[in-house]
Amino acid sequence: MKHMLEYFKNLSFRKKVTIICLFVGLIPVILLGSFSYGQVRKLLIDREKTALKESLKQEVYNLNYKIDSYLNAMNLILWDEDVRNSLTHTFTNNFDMYKTYMYELDPLFTTVRSLHGEIKTLTIYTDNPIYPHGSTLRPLGDIKNLPWYREALSKTTPFFAASKDKKSLSLICRLYLSGSNYTSILYMNISYEKTFSTLSSLFNKSYGVFLENGQGEVLYSFHDFKEKDLSYALSDQSLSALKGGKLNETYVIQSVSLKNSGWKIYVYRPVSTVSEAANQITVIVILIVLLCLLLLFVLSALLSKSLVRPLEELSEDMDKLEDSEMAVRVVYDSSDELGHLVKSFRRMVSRIQYLIDEVYKSKITQQEYEMKALQAQINPHFLYNSLSLINGKAIMAEQEDISRMAQLLSTFYRTTLNKGKNLISVHDELENTRSYINIQSMMHSNSFDVVYEIDESALSLVMINLLLQPLTENAIIHGIDHKETPGRGLLTISLTRSAALLIFTVSDNGCGMQAETLTRLLTSETNGYGAHNVHQRVQLYYGAEFGLKYESKVNEGTTVWLTLPAAQ
Repeated sequence: MKHMLEYFKNLSFRKKVTIICLFVGLIPVILLGSFSYGQVRKLLIDREKTALKESLKQEVYNLNYKIDSYLNAMNLILWDEDVRNSLTHTFTNNFDMYKTYMYELDPLFTTVRSLHGEIKTLTIYTDNPIYPHGSTLRPLGDIKNLPWYREALSKTTPFFAASKDKKSLSLICRLYLSGSNYTSILYMNISYEKTFSTLSSLFNKSYGVFLENGQGEVLYSFHDFKEKDLSYALSDQSLSALKGGKLNETYVIQSVSLKNSGWKIYVYRPVSTVSEAANQITVIVILIVLLCLLLLFVLSALLSKSLVRPLEELSEDMDKLEDSEMAVRVVYDSSDELGHLVKSFRRMVSRIQYLIDEVYKSKITQQEYEMKALQAQINPHFLYNSLSLINGKAIMAEQEDISRMAQLLSTFYRTTLNKGKNLISVHDELENTRSYINIQSMMHSNSFDVVYEIDESALSLVMINLLLQPLTENAIIHGIDHKETPGRGLLTISLTRSAALLIFTVSDNGCGMQAETLTRLLTSETNGYGAHNVHQRVQLYYGAEFGLKYESKVNEGTTVWLTLPAAQ
């Protein structure tokens, strides 16, 4: 089973569709055909049982009539007064015996035999010392060794006995002779063939019959089967199995009892013979299945043309896509699931083409950036040399402010460029910020004060560069420069290290911000390199749990906290 499933799984989709269509189409046809065959077979068997029962009724009527006629004939003799007197009389001469034979026994027996052609002989066996007379009168000693003799002595009613060779049937009864010491038994020999001839012509062919005497003994059996069906013929020993229902699956069986004799007739016919008519239905079902098979092959071919072919073309396009060929050749305009798949594949190919173009453009941009970075490595040297020259000239001219400005600019640009690196030490980031604040202080004629509160244990740690300078720029330009309250401006820069965090604080006592401005400060783009840019850089590099946090009150000032991980 596992190998079959593996084989089916590896078949092409077209073959899978064909096999599934065949199974789906054939299963209902086979089930319907099997059901029809079973119903017709059951109907034929029921009809056969009815036919057997009706035939048996007629046969029982005939046999009952024959048995009644035999019993009536026997009673006619048993209760004949002349016969009874002859059997109880003690004869003194042969002439009286002769008259008894000629005028009493022979005429009566001849009349009975002529009325009943099935009766072959009539014999009275007696121990009366009378001379035997042919087959009409015989000594009782002739039958003392016969198997039915003791039964005849013990019974006072007629009973039937069959010969062992099943060729003769006997009706026997003891004569009840009141006041006589003689024992007499009337024996009637009946033709087997004539009595049961109708049992051999119940049906044309293919049946068997048993006649049981009510004590389990078979009185008569007959079967008529074709040569090819002789195996269905049952022997006399099979009667018990037939009666016990053990053969009900193989044979249709009916039985009827005879009223006066206690006999019972069993008729059986093979089920296969009865259900031969159902074989025609089997042939029809097979033809229908073959026709459905042919029709399903045609339908599966049409189905594969409309369903499987687009899938095959789509598979070919995918293989070509693997070879970097971006063309999509499959055409399928339906709006079903397959159409959705084809459209999605087209969009995917277009997206891949777009991404390839973007990567190509990004490579060009990267090359331009590398060129600019190379230029940036050259330009600072020129800038530093120029600032150094200005510083030297200022010292020679005793211009301390110009010298100090040149030194601050040199420090600021050195830490800002950071040799093109993205990461910088906390110490250098603070140096960059100090340089910028000092430059702004000189530009503002020292109109504001600066306070630094730095945890020096954090100076050796590393962070991304240019985070503090935009914050201090905002504090000076948008805060202190617009201060309307009396007093000098105050800028506070602090750094604390807490567990695994670095917390920078930039605070001013400037004009502050409205709540609406504060709300959208970190969620919208601003002109220049502002707080939103810093916040976005921090979260992209370190994660969403880090970044900026603002508090501000109008005319009181603004405080911003920058939270970073403490990284070595």
